[in-house]
Amino acid sequence: MGFTDLLDQVGGFGRYQWIHVILISLPGLMTASHNLLNNFVSGIPVHHCKPATNQSLHDLGRIYQVDEQQLLTVFIPPDPSGNRLDRCRRYVEPQWHMLSLNISLNASELQTEGCVDGWIFDQSEFSATTVSEWDLVCSLRPLKQMIQTIYMGGVLTGAIVFGGLSDRFGRKSVLIWSYLQLAVLGCSSALSPSYTAYCIFRFLSGMAVSGIILNGVSLKVEWIPTKTRTVVGTLTSFFFTFGQMILAGLAYWLRDWRKLQLVLCAPLFLFFSYSWWYAESARWLVLNRRSEEALKGLHRVARINRRPEVINKLTLEVLHSHMSKEIESSRSSFTAFDLVKTRRIRRISICLTAVWFSTSFAYYGLAMDLQKFGVSIYLMQIIFGAVDIPAKFLALGMLSYLGRRVSQVSCLFLSAIIIFANIFVPTDMQSLRTTLACLGKAFTSASFTTVYLYTGEVYPTVIRQTGMGFVSTMARIGSMAAPAVLILDEVFPALPSVVYGGAAVLASGFACFLPETLNKPLPDTIEDVEENRSEGNCGSHLKEGVALKEGVVSPDDWGVVTKEGVALKGLNEKEGSGLNAL
Repeated sequence: MGFTDLLDQVGGFGRYQWIHVILISLPGLMTASHNLLNNFVSGIPVHHCKPATNQSLHDLGRIYQVDEQQLLTVFIPPDPSGNRLDRCRRYVEPQWHMLSLNISLNASELQTEGCVDGWIFDQSEFSATTVSEWDLVCSLRPLKQMIQTIYMGGVLTGAIVFGGLSDRFGRKSVLIWSYLQLAVLGCSSALSPSYTAYCIFRFLSGMAVSGIILNGVSLKVEWIPTKTRTVVGTLTSFFFTFGQMILAGLAYWLRDWRKLQLVLCAPLFLFFSYSWWYAESARWLVLNRRSEEALKGLHRVARINRRPEVINKLTLEVLHSHMSKEIESSRSSFTAFDLVKTRRIRRISICLTAVWFSTSFAYYGLAMDLQKFGVSIYLMQIIFGAVDIPAKFLALGMLSYLGRRVSQVSCLFLSAIIIFANIFVPTDMQSLRTTLACLGKAFTSASFTTVYLYTGEVYPTVIRQTGMGFVSTMARIGSMAAPAVLILDEVFPALPSVVYGGAAVLASGFACFLPETLNKPLPDTIEDVEENRSEGNCGSHLKEGVALKEGVVSPDDWGVVTKEGVALKGLNEKEGSGLNAL
């Protein structure tokens, strides 16, 4: 396509692109932590009722010459399993005879009551969490998970709101606002005086995280040449991987939910301060009739990439000649209805809806309940983050050599197989179950890497952010539904795994019908997508790259290239026009 050729003329993936991609990717170190933050700020410490006594356990222990743990059996009954103290009940009257080793008594026959005086929380794993501060245990335990659901609701809302706003006001403006919103409201969360205030701040923070991720991806993709999109898209996803590991380290070091919240959000002020340096998407500027600004952006990129000779030759006439078809198409206004209005775009939207929902559904089903594995939650977070590294290198190789569609189908299907396999592993083989869960998380993470890149490539520029916002909305619905499915284990223990795996299998089938985009230029208009006649199923074999034969262009590609390498989208270029004439 024309704009792809312009990028090559101003330096391709040069110094500007390196700086641009790194600066946009750095916030991923912090924003990745927010999606999994609830594991730590709302971690559930070991707890029990406050004993019905006016004296401290330490003093009573010295009087009766027993340790505090043994003394607790006087005040707290065992739980139904008999292996630990009950977390929600206590004896109405102290049972001092429990200290005698010669007396056996059925504790269930003794009168108990709820924790009317509150709870005592163990501080060996967490010094303070929202759970211990607001007593979100026992009958209030659902409120702990409600925090994550509300946050994901904010992410969902942000996908809808910021996806549309960025197509209207630009990627850069909405991205800068999202940085500021997360910095201010995230830090405000650390100062929350109540549970209600904290939930409100988390909802608004979730909106900002969505704005940062969606607009960051689009702004990166729209300044990167076709041939480097796969490598750059995959490698920058490692910022999110390292962000998960940084979260574990910070949480282990701080152990206090307010300090952790503050440390993760304060760096957003730094990202906000340098985000003014970003260049707005030139594609978006041209399609919104702001060609002068787009030309200034291209000149700036050429200077940074040390291509000064291009500046005088790159004029508005050259820019318009390369993007004439896109400019003509952009005179129409676009809404979310355009995602289902035409046949090919409608098929893409339906397939991506299933892929995004199922990927997020399985990912958060595995990642948001780390305390169930019976090992240190900090270690599990590091392991869950570390498994992303080989998974993403695998995704990079698959994306580069097998294509987007095969990679997407494979990641989803393999994650489903592993989830199903875990059903047949006995519960006492905890190490094997944990290993399989890590592998499942790795493949769902690779699926996320693939679908982020894939979505940015299949939607045309005029509705790219609207499309990203729509499918991301489906992902947030999946992340909100994932914790609720865990309740099904009361019906049948393996049922949650069946649901997670079944959704992944179904999505892999939908992914088969997406068009291949390996080495294809980004589409700018809906017509670009509709005119692509390549078969969109798993059995089709698409040509890699752009078809060339005797200067004749294949109509099966989104973009077409002449022998001289200028993308014309099927239009006959007049001799001497565009950058070729330079």
